[in-house]
Amino acid sequence: MQAVKTLVICTSVHHHSTARVAARIAGVLNATVMPPEKVPYTSLDAYDLVGFGSGVYYGRFHEDLWNWLRVLPERQVSRKPAFVFSTSGLSFLWKLWHGPFTKELTRRGFDVIGEFHCRGFDSWGPLWIAGGINRQHPDEHDLARADEFARRLRGDGPSATLVGHEPVRR
Repeated sequence: MQAVKTLVICTSVHHHSTARVAARIAGVLNATVMPPEKVPYTSLDAYDLVGFGSGVYYGRFHEDLWNWLRVLPERQVSRKPAFVFSTSGLSFLWKLWHGPFTKELTRRGFDVIGEFHCRGFDSWGPLWIAGGINRQHPDEHDLARADEFARRLRGDGPSATLVGHEPVRR
């Protein structure tokens, strides 16, 4: 199989949970990981696949990632394959976190081919009093699932979106 040049655009601010997932995905895909503010729109042509990752902040992807996407020039991409991944304290709500962002990616011309989510350390608001939730996440099991997700993106294994602990067929 021909090598696919991959870019991972990731924002991971507080506990760097999403950065750990991005590093694992990038390791499997031999991808470049960059924050949105370092990615010029004109560079997208050089990549075959683009990943977008964020922690969840106030129930949505980080504002820096949203701002980058909102300013993306019209018709900059045309059906470019993309994937989305995230970490959050309340992982059972992953569809709420991903939905608006994947919809905007599609509207901007990307073809979202996969999504991944796992728990991440969350100490937002009143949670910091109790020391946060999911302090140990992403753990090795979560990161192994991120590896499997990346292998599937690469074409090794069945095509599926991995969320939680179960693969979800598209």
